[in-house]
Amino acid sequence: MAHIDYYLATISPWCYLAGTRLEEVAARHGATITYKPLDVIQLFDRTGGVGPAKRHPNRQEYRNQEIPRWAEHLGMEMNQKPAFWPVNMAPSSYAVIAAQKAGGGDLGGLVHGIMRACWAEERDISDDAVLRDVLGAHGFDPNLVDSGLLVGAETYARNLEEAVAAGAFGTPFYIVRETDQRFWGQDRIDFLDRHLATL
Repeated sequence: MAHIDYYLATISPWCYLAGTRLEEVAARHGATITYKPLDVIQLFDRTGGVGPAKRHPNRQEYRNQEIPRWAEHLGMEMNQKPAFWPVNMAPSSYAVIAAQKAGGGDLGGLVHGIMRACWAEERDISDDAVLRDVLGAHGFDPNLVDSGLLVGAETYARNLEEAVAAGAFGTPFYIVRETDQRFWGQDRIDFLDRHLATL
């Protein structure tokens, strides 16, 4: 059985645009997923990248065109300039980490639900009340917002170190553990799908 390490940033538009396709591909091939939220700006800094705000205007303008193109292509509701973005991604990342450790709910749904709250619902995903609501909606204890702080903080920092060591440099980034095949971007999920079919 293949295992996928999914490095993600909860405020990333590209992670949001991945939707639940990763989960669908994994289910089709009997693969498992470990969700590894991290600070993508620090990942850029560590691996030679540049955060969106510091990129050349040409790159920023292309990004502004590409995001709505992909949203339309995928049929996904998306506000390219959400009311609460960027925000501190640590609280939502801690919630994902705590939920993954606790188990019992729909983890893929939770991850997508948090991103949807930001990119389609104009909600502040750094707000505890929002996170409690999304946790509960996907079968998790809303109190993980508080009880998961310690494990969340420790794992969040470790995920960044693991991402750098594993060869990741952006999000979403998918690595198949058994083969060390790496796939960067929501537009590479089809390639991941084809790779898993060979295992």
